[in-house]
Amino acid sequence: MHPSFFLATLCLGIASAAPQLNQSLDEQWSQWKATHGKLYSMDEEGQRRAVWERNMQMIEQHNREHSQGKHSFTMAMNGFGDMTSEEFKQVLNDLKIQKHKKGKVFQAPLFAEIPSSVDWREKGYVTPVKNQGDCHSCWAFSATGALEGQMFRKTGKLVSLSEQNLVDCSWSQGNKGCHGGLMDKAFQYVKDNGGLDSEESYPYHARVSGLNSLHSCSPGGGW
Repeated sequence: MHPSFFLATLCLGIASAAPQLNQSLDEQWSQWKATHGKLYSMDEEGQRRAVWERNMQMIEQHNREHSQGKHSFTMAMNGFGDMTSEEFKQVLNDLKIQKHKKGKVFQAPLFAEIPSSVDWREKGYVTPVKNQGDCHSCWAFSATGALEGQMFRKTGKLVSLSEQNLVDCSWSQGNKGCHGGLMDKAFQYVKDNGGLDSEESYPYHARVSGLNSLHSCSPGGGW
């Protein structure tokens, strides 16, 4: 085989293997990368862009079906848009279940008038959507969400509470930082500590940040 023919064939094979991208989405792709701080190597960018475009198509299809009454919710692109479903599961769904005591099943009072559904967002009980990042700290977000709503119910003030405080400091109650935990153990830490820091005073880093001069895990302080 002539060398020039072999080289041309090789280049054609590489070109055909490269993902076919929609150039009309170039500006939207650039804006999405800037918004979420995404940086890729030259080899990786095309593959991530292709995944992102497939996810965009899936979102648009879902929302069209929503407008036809086929779904009860809409979808939108977020910071995980360059990940496949398998990658997302590996990163965020690796929950290590811990044993805990059995609770009691709630039984509604016989003559109570209970609505079929309640949207607590409309009543002011819920803070904006948060992002746990690559840390398996869903338990901390569940705990702060419950506490934020109860604080609003009692005080009328909606304050975003610190998941990082729980990730760093509730180890002695049995939680494992970014390796999993339980809400009831988070609540126990809040009781033992006499409160919980606000998100503003103790921001989230998606990793165990340890102790420093500003944030101590010793009891006292917080909401």
